[in-house]
Amino acid sequence: MRWTLKPKPEIEKVQALQEALQVSEPIATLLVQRGIETYEEAKTFFRPSLEDLHDPYLMKDMDKAVARIEKAIANKENILVYGDYDVDGTTSVALMSSYLKTKHGLVYTYIPNRYDEGYGVSYKGINFALENDFSLIIALDCGVKAVEKVAYAKKLGIDFIICDHHRPGNEIPDAVAVLDPKREDCEYPYKELCGCGVGFKLVQALAQKDEQTIEDLLPYLDLVATAIGADIVPITGENRVLAYYGLMVINSNPRPGIKAILDQVEKTELTITDVVFIVAPRINAAGRMKHGNFAVALLVEEEEDNANQYASEINEYNLDRRETDKEITEAALNQIEEQKEQERFTTVVYDETWHKGVIGIVASRLTETYYRPTVVFTKSGDKLAASARSVRDFDVYEAIGACSEHIEQFGGHKYAAGLTLKEENYPAFKKAFEDFVSKTIDKNLLVPEIKADVKIDLKDITPKFYRILKQLAPYGPENMTPVFMTEDLVDTGYGKCVGQDKTHLRLTATQGNSKALVGIGFGMGDKFEIIFDKKPFKAVYSIDENEWQGNVSLQLKLRDIKA
Repeated sequence: MRWTLKPKPEIEKVQALQEALQVSEPIATLLVQRGIETYEEAKTFFRPSLEDLHDPYLMKDMDKAVARIEKAIANKENILVYGDYDVDGTTSVALMSSYLKTKHGLVYTYIPNRYDEGYGVSYKGINFALENDFSLIIALDCGVKAVEKVAYAKKLGIDFIICDHHRPGNEIPDAVAVLDPKREDCEYPYKELCGCGVGFKLVQALAQKDEQTIEDLLPYLDLVATAIGADIVPITGENRVLAYYGLMVINSNPRPGIKAILDQVEKTELTITDVVFIVAPRINAAGRMKHGNFAVALLVEEEEDNANQYASEINEYNLDRRETDKEITEAALNQIEEQKEQERFTTVVYDETWHKGVIGIVASRLTETYYRPTVVFTKSGDKLAASARSVRDFDVYEAIGACSEHIEQFGGHKYAAGLTLKEENYPAFKKAFEDFVSKTIDKNLLVPEIKADVKIDLKDITPKFYRILKQLAPYGPENMTPVFMTEDLVDTGYGKCVGQDKTHLRLTATQGNSKALVGIGFGMGDKFEIIFDKKPFKAVYSIDENEWQGNVSLQLKLRDIKA
């Protein structure tokens, strides 16, 4: 592990904020690092308000989208709500369809089949709309690159409204409205919404027309918060407000489908991290192992018994997914070990039997293991389909784009992408991808890095310090859980390896005369020698609460330790 201590912000800014807020220097430093430099900015950050959400009509084409939906309702047209099979797509479809059904009875949903249609808008979906008399398709979390497909639909007399958040291509589809804050000609103030977030802005615009308030839309924010967590978008600005209130809904009055998931795991107070690791994988499992329709059915279900039944089935898909992903990861690791005759800057693997639904998860696992930009391929019809994942600070979307001559289609963003190509082009793509990455990547990025925000002493960790720290949540990209570095630590002698197979490290750290704090390092049992016999060591860690037999105490959640 590389340890990097973030640069100290300008001391004048830190001191000014420290004085204005009456907080400690480490807290003021964390805030300035996050771009918060004034009392007013801190107030907006610590007290997220629904009033801070932007006017949805600032988004290009919003007026056109609202007008077309109002026309469809007035003319009693059939509306098809179309979205992808991942969490962002299925939550978007659940959000839009359930809202529109409060105004219009002729609203139906469509999730493409991962295996025979693939990602995004499909010709099969458009033909389905034609055969079933749909004159308007609202596409969510996809469509901004579907130029030819939208043109095909238009010839058939079917209109499109697109709500997307991916980077557009050189040409914008000829739809009635293309809502995407990443359009170069869109002046919407916040660019980092997820697909469900863009869908919510459309709902907000429709609600404003009906003189509904933002409070009336609160029940939909559990879906938006789930999508924000799962899609790993920055939790800043508008996303922070939506995630904050969405978590409040999840923890106080979630929709029956989300409640049914939470009942399975007996979890009460959820953080955004719990949403990412508990709720999202189960919703995703439906699209991976069976069909995304099951996830939408769960998320729109209003009857508790039915929701419990759906959640139980989806949990089975999730268990199947885990087993499949474990088997494929092992096979992929073996394949890489066999190819290790030369140093490579990428990991590219392929097997025609691998389950298409889990190759994204496998790509993530391989990236964690080898810390290289990774692409995992499988057979999909007469083509190969792949999921790509990246290491921190390297743009895998750009790297794949540089190999576009070998690719049929691709999409995604900096850290995750998908692509398809002809099987005969696989060797050429693999070579081109390796060549591009090897020439452009900073070699330091191939060693996992822990970024510590601030160096502190143990005496800085007080109950007040932690109370303020907790208010920095919800955490996510661009507002990550604070990581601290402390030097000159010693274990009091009670350090030991714990867990069934003794793979975890538990220690009790002191620094000078400071009060001792328990530290727990998961998977760090092999580092026991570093702290043994009161040898001095340094640590990087986050801080959390440990509850044991009714007692709550602060503890260090260790990320790494060094002599």
